[in-house]
Amino acid sequence: MYAGYFPNKPTIARTNMPTEDPSEEFFKNFLKKPEMALLMCFPSQIQATKVMAVLDVLSNHSPDEEYLGENLESSWAENPVINAAFERFNGNLKRLEGIIDERNTNLKLKNRVGAGVVPYELLKPFSTPGVTGMGVPNSISI
Repeated sequence: MYAGYFPNKPTIARTNMPTEDPSEEFFKNFLKKPEMALLMCFPSQIQATKVMAVLDVLSNHSPDEEYLGENLESSWAENPVINAAFERFNGNLKRLEGIIDERNTNLKLKNRVGAGVVPYELLKPFSTPGVTGMGVPNSISI
């Protein structure tokens, strides 16, 4: 989500950013409308759209995605020591998810009140299919 909004993380610059010694014409234009210098530097709409499409494809969780600590390997299920360790690990992940949800609803914490507040979901252990911004895959999903 962060990289999909290209002003946060532009992938290409069409012009150089202003330097300490700009031309007189550029400096006059910069003083009139400084935001135009930045906007001229951003990628075109087609370039930004292509990057957003690629990021969407690479960020998509498949329906059969496996997440860290979600399922125990069947070959290890018979070992009681490994099974107990996995159950503790899985329980800790679920507890962590609850902590993240609780902090997202706690209005006393910073950045939890006001317009445009987005809940933190990046390190929630489990996810649903699609581009969700959460879930820690068992391996890279590309």
